[in-house]
Amino acid sequence: MSDDDASRNDLAEEDEHLLAEAEKIAGAIGRMFPGLCEVVLHDLRNPQHAIRAIENNLSGRQVGDSATELGLARIADPDYPSVIQNYPNQFPDGRPVKSTSIGIKNRQGLYVAALCLNLDVSSLSPLTRTLANLVATEVAHSGEVLETLRDRTARELRETIETFAAARAHTPRSLPADAKRELAKQLRRDGYFESSGSAQTIADLLGVSRASVYNYSK
Repeated sequence: MSDDDASRNDLAEEDEHLLAEAEKIAGAIGRMFPGLCEVVLHDLRNPQHAIRAIENNLSGRQVGDSATELGLARIADPDYPSVIQNYPNQFPDGRPVKSTSIGIKNRQGLYVAALCLNLDVSSLSPLTRTLANLVATEVAHSGEVLETLRDRTARELRETIETFAAARAHTPRSLPADAKRELAKQLRRDGYFESSGSAQTIADLLGVSRASVYNYSK
């Protein structure tokens, strides 16, 4: 075997070692965020069958599928950025995603792998709605009274309940009884019970009877 052949073999072994180590990282990250963050390891040495490992498969792709556009860009250009962080993306079913892609180079400075994290932000929608509402109050109507506490709409009531539950890492129906009691008292203080049909709306959202809602609010 010539020296060139030996050098190529050594480099191939080093590249494979990099991939094997990256595969461990992909698995560990995926298991830390089950059902929430898809982690994909791409072998850029084989772009037609680049996906080497996938944890928390949220996109429907499979091991052996081809490289993405970012992977192809890195193969074509070793100077392509190593880290592309927190960029907007989308799963095939339309769910919004926040993605980060990390390129991995060998000692020759060539990209041999990419580790990609795809965070399903749709599961954070209650918190997203809360933040969107907070921002919306700061824009165009400073000092202008737009509504009173006595005339709450069903939409506002629903958002208030979802915000309360999301802050406690629950859905409205999964809130424990003491939290439902706290919520009902808060809603009464804020004037929601004075709107027609509000007690039934609260009961439906919390998965309890209308009588329970009134008892909770006392």
